[in-house]
Amino acid sequence: MDAAIVQRNAFVFCRYSVAIFVWAALLMHSAWVLGAVFAILALSAALKVQNSPMVRLYTGTLGRYVPSDEVILGVKAMRFAHSAGAAMALAALALAAADSPFAWPFVAVFAVLKTTSALGFCPAYKLYGCVAKGGCCAMTGKR
Repeated sequence: MDAAIVQRNAFVFCRYSVAIFVWAALLMHSAWVLGAVFAILALSAALKVQNSPMVRLYTGTLGRYVPSDEVILGVKAMRFAHSAGAAMALAALALAAADSPFAWPFVAVFAVLKTTSALGFCPAYKLYGCVAKGGCCAMTGKR
């Protein structure tokens, strides 16, 4: 099955929390927080969205008491998006570990991308959809 059903509030909690963690890592210049972001995204990719750590945390706590409708998500697209995020977090960690002057500007770009994703404009999810359909190009009209 290529679809997962998740509580909408759990999905929103996951998106916003990860974006907040990336911003916190940037503001505190914390490799530890970046490591947590990497772990969350890598586990989400490995375990699929319905079993991701932040979704499970929400559904096991607030999700028991706060009613929420459900959202249907593409498992492969979400796995791709989480893998892309994990790769960016790992790259940021590598840059920070090397004490690169590009580390924190890279994390700033990552934070903007995660915020964009949290607001529902997930570039990686949409990129997967385009590639899976054979491409999305304004020139050819494919969508």
